[in-house]
Amino acid sequence: MIEPKPAIQPQPSNGGGTTGKKRRFGGTEAQIRSALKFYRVLAYLTGAMLLLLCAELVARYAFGQYLFASGTNALTGQPFGVGFADAEPNGVIGGVNISVTILIVHGWMYVVYLVSDFRLWSLMRWPLTKLVLLALGGVIPFLSFIVERKFHADVEAELAAHPQAPQRY
Repeated sequence: MIEPKPAIQPQPSNGGGTTGKKRRFGGTEAQIRSALKFYRVLAYLTGAMLLLLCAELVARYAFGQYLFASGTNALTGQPFGVGFADAEPNGVIGGVNISVTILIVHGWMYVVYLVSDFRLWSLMRWPLTKLVLLALGGVIPFLSFIVERKFHADVEAELAAHPQAPQRY
C-alpha cells in the first residue's frame, strides 16, 4: 500500500534553499566586504574613465581634434595652454597629448578593474556568466554603474540570507 504524503514537503533548515546544499563563500564576511568596496570604487572610476574615453574618441574621429596641454601652437608659434588642437597636421608641437593619456589610463584601470571583478567573483563563488557580465561593465558605457548597483545588492542580500556561509576560520 502507498503511504499518503503531506501536501507541503518540509524544507531543509540549513540555509541552502530547496537543493539541500549549504551555501559557502570563498572567504570571510570581512574579505567579501573588502572585495565589494574595492570593486565598487573601481567600477565607478572605470565607468567615469570610459565615458571620458568615449568623449575623447568622438572629438578625435568626428571633429579631428586631440586634447593637448602646454606646448607650442604649430601655426602661430605661440605658447599653447590647454585645449583642443588639430590632429592632422599636428596642431601642437611638444606638450602633453591628454587624449593618449586618457587611453592609457583607462586601459590600465580596466586591468585593475578585472582583478577586482575576479576577486569578488571568486569569493562569492558565482557562476562564470556573472564574471563575464562584471567584465563587460568596463567596456560598455554606463554598464559599470548598472552592474555595480545590481551586484552590490546581490552580495548584500546573499550575506544577509546566509549568515553562516562566510565563517570559514
